Amino acid sequence: MEIISSEQNTHVKQLLKLIEKSRERKKQGLFIIDGLRECLEAIKGGIIIEEFFICPELCQEKFNSKTTLVTVDIFKKICYKEKPDGCLAVAMVRKIELTELKLREKPLLVILEAVEKPGNLGAIIRSSYAAGVEAIIINDEQTDIYNPNVIRASQGLLFKIPVIVTSFSETIDFLRANNIKSLAAALGGEARYTDINFKEGSAIILGAEAAGLSEKWLKEVDKVIKIPMKSGIDSLNVSVSAAILIFEAWRQRDFY
Repeated sequence: MEIISSEQNTHVKQLLKLIEKSRERKKQGLFIIDGLRECLEAIKGGIIIEEFFICPELCQEKFNSKTTLVTVDIFKKICYKEKPDGCLAVAMVRKIELTELKLREKPLLVILEAVEKPGNLGAIIRSSYAAGVEAIIINDEQTDIYNPNVIRASQGLLFKIPVIVTSFSETIDFLRANNIKSLAAALGGEARYTDINFKEGSAIILGAEAAGLSEKWLKEVDKVIKIPMKSGIDSLNVSVSAAILIFEAWRQRDFY
């Protein structure tokens, strides 16, 4: 089998476009998965793989899907991990609708409004999966859940938990229809998060890193909650805040 060794190869140019440009991923409905572990999680999660790019000097895994071999130098060019393991895939974007969610009784959800940084989103996905969150809902169509850094920061867990991009109004209607309590984390919240009963059906709602939650969300939620902290500090990283709240819900629900 021929091994790609030139940066001018059409495949290489196409891969770099998918890695670097969100608009290209949206236009083609394709995205990149970098790493053997992440690829295996994607396969388990039902993601459709169009093609694998394997560096045989770094990875010995065999796949049934179409596979193209590349040299070490080319693989380092097309991957985005600091320590490449020789496995990269081109996969089809999967869109999940709210109507597809099958929730257990008294579910725990996370809702994010305009979270901008891929690393934060990936970390939230990872914490959510670890603490039994059933789904993550994102209220910003500009958020690219298939950014390579989201996949990397989530360690492939993006493929194991439903992540749904939908509108604010559809999210509100969904919460009310399913009797799910909406709990917004924001400055000036009236209740400490440790005083909240997370054993009921609950949605933890967090806003953008800089601006926080919008007024439209704050006006509609059942309760605005806070994470107490010492004076002089007015906020935490959104992924840290999410982890604190998610694991308090986990503790209360006695999922150990």
